[in-house]
Amino acid sequence: MTESNQNPTAVPVWEQRFRAPRVSLPEWAEEAPERSLFVSNATGTYELYAWDRATGIQRQVTDRPNGTTDGALPPDGRWIWWFADTDGDEFGVWMRQPFEGGADEPAVPGLGPSYPAGLALGRDGTVVVGRSTDEDGSTVHVVRPGRPEPVEIYRHRESAGVGDLSYDASLIAIEHTEHGDSMHASLRVVRAEDGSTVAELDDSKGGTQELGLSVWGFAPVAGDTRLLVGHQRRGRWEPLLWDVATGEETDLALELPGDVSAEWYPDGSGLLVAHDHEARSDLWRYEIGTGALVKVDTPVGSVSGATARPDGSVEYLWSSAARPAVLRSTAGGVVLEPPGPKAPGSVPVEDVWVEGPGGRIHALVQRPEAGEGPYPTVFEVHGGPAWHDSDSFAAGPAAWVDHGFAVVRVNYRGSTGYGREWTDALKHRVGLIELEDIAAVRAWAVDSGLADPQRLVLSGGSWGGYLTLLGLGTQPDDWSLGLAAVPVADYVTAYHDEMEALKALDRTLLGGSPEEVPERYEASSPLTYVDAVKAPVHISAGVNDPRCPIRQVENYVDRLAARGAVHEVYRYDAGHGSLVVEERIKQVRLDLDFVRRHLGVPSEVQGGNAAGAAADAPADGAPAGTPAEGR
Repeated sequence: MTESNQNPTAVPVWEQRFRAPRVSLPEWAEEAPERSLFVSNATGTYELYAWDRATGIQRQVTDRPNGTTDGALPPDGRWIWWFADTDGDEFGVWMRQPFEGGADEPAVPGLGPSYPAGLALGRDGTVVVGRSTDEDGSTVHVVRPGRPEPVEIYRHRESAGVGDLSYDASLIAIEHTEHGDSMHASLRVVRAEDGSTVAELDDSKGGTQELGLSVWGFAPVAGDTRLLVGHQRRGRWEPLLWDVATGEETDLALELPGDVSAEWYPDGSGLLVAHDHEARSDLWRYEIGTGALVKVDTPVGSVSGATARPDGSVEYLWSSAARPAVLRSTAGGVVLEPPGPKAPGSVPVEDVWVEGPGGRIHALVQRPEAGEGPYPTVFEVHGGPAWHDSDSFAAGPAAWVDHGFAVVRVNYRGSTGYGREWTDALKHRVGLIELEDIAAVRAWAVDSGLADPQRLVLSGGSWGGYLTLLGLGTQPDDWSLGLAAVPVADYVTAYHDEMEALKALDRTLLGGSPEEVPERYEASSPLTYVDAVKAPVHISAGVNDPRCPIRQVENYVDRLAARGAVHEVYRYDAGHGSLVVEERIKQVRLDLDFVRRHLGVPSEVQGGNAAGAAADAPADGAPAGTPAEGR
C-alpha cells in the first residue's frame, strides 16, 4: 500500500483529487436490472466492475496495465463484454466473460482486430458489431442465434457505425457519412437477416450534408417500430420519433434553450431528456402521450450521465466545478459509494461572456481563494473540437487553482452546446478560428485585471494540445509558456498516420485531403509556425496514440531542437491519454515543475483549495475524454 493510501492528508490536495476513488454511471441489463456494470479507478487504474444489486457484491472484471473502459451488458445480463486493445492503441477485439466471473473468451470469433464502431446486443442473442480499419473502411457484422459465423451486412469507405438494434432484434439502425461529411450523419435502417434497406433518413440538401442526425434508440417495447432520433433542423439538437415501418415522423419541439439529448424510459411511456445550456445541464421527463415536460430535480451544475430505471426512478452522475461528482437517484440517496478517501472540492466557476469576431464567446473562470489579481493564468483549452467545457468537477484545473493560478476555459467556435452554427463555424480555417476566440478572451482577461500578461500559460490536451502549439506559433507574443498533451503538431503527417475515422473528420474540416487542399493543411499546421515559437513548451505524448500519432510529434520536436528552442518532451507507453492514475499525476507534476522553473510561480498554496469538499461525494477528474469521432 502506498503512503498516499495509508495517509491521504500526507500528499498535496491536488493529488488527493486524482487518487480519490470514483465510479461511472452504472449500465444495467434490460431484462436483469439488478445486474450492472461500471468503471472505477479503485485500484489506481480505470477498469470495469460488475455489481449485483440484489446481493451488493461488486467484482473487478478487467485487470490490464493500461486500463479498460469500454464494456457492455446484453439484455439478459449473462455476460460482460469488454473491448481489448493493445497498450491503449484502440485497435482490438471484443472479449466477454460470465457475469459471475470466469475465463475471458473472444466474443465474436472470426472477426479480426479493428477500431470499434458501435455494438448492439439483442434479447434473442443477436450480436451486431461495427468495425473500422484502414483497409476496409467501415463494416457492420451480424451474428444470429444458431449461426456462429459473423456475416457482413454493410461496408463503405466513409465513416459509419452501429446505432441500435430493435426490441425484437430484426432491425438495425446505422449512422453513416457516405456523403463524405463526417460531422453530419445520415441514418439507414436495415434488416438484421440480410442487410436489406428498410428506411432512410437523410437531411442533406443538394448533395451537401448541412444537418446532422443521430440514433438515440429504438422503442423498448415489443412491436413498436419507432426510433428515437436526434436532429438539427432548427439549428440545435432536438428529438423526433421516426416510425421506420411507416415513415411517419413526429417532431418533439421541446421549449428548452440549448441542445438536448434523450433516451426512452424502460416502459416506453416517456423520454428522459438531458438538457445542456450555457455550460450547465439538467434533466426532464417528456410524456409521449400528453406532450407534458416535467423537470427532474437535480442541483445546479452538470449531469454527465443519467439513466431511467424500471421503477421510474432516475440515476444520474452530477458535479459542479466546486463539488466532486456524486452518483444519486431521484428515489433518494447515493446510488453507489466508491471505497476510500473522498476528494477535496475546489472553487466555483464564474461565467464570462466576451464579444468575439464570430459572436459572443462563453468562458468559464476560476480564481484562487487567496490573493488578488492579476494572477498567473492558465488558459486550459478543451479537446474535441466538438466538445465543450462545463460547470463540472475536474481535477486538472483545480490543481492549477491550488497553485495560485486563475484558470480560464473558452468554449470557442467549434464547441458543442451553443447551436449548430457555432459548432460548424471552424471549417476550412481550422485552428485559426478557435484561436481568434481564445485571443479575444485573453484580451478580456488582461484588460479586466484577472490575468498577468507576463505569466500566461496556454495549455490543453488532444485538440487542445493542437491549439496550444498552433497558438504558440501564430500568437507568439501573447503567451509566456505552453503545455501541449497528445497534440496534433504536424497536420500532414498526422493525417497520414492517424486512424481512418479521423482522416474522414479532417477531410470534412479542411475540405479534402492534404493532396487536395495542401494550402489549408499548411495554414492550420503548428509545424508551419514552429520557427516563430518564443515561449518554452512542454509536450507529452503517448507512443501508441492512434489519434495524434507519435511520428508527427517527433517531427515538430526535431524542428524545435534544431533551432535551440526551450522545450521538453515526455513520452509514455500508452495511447491517447492514460487510464493509470499515477501516470496522470506524474504528467501534471511534470507540467507544474516545468511552469515553476520557467515562470517562477509559487508552490501549492498551503492546504490547497478544499472549499466545497463533500463527505459523501466521490471525485470526478478521470482522464479527459473526447468523442469517438474526434480528438
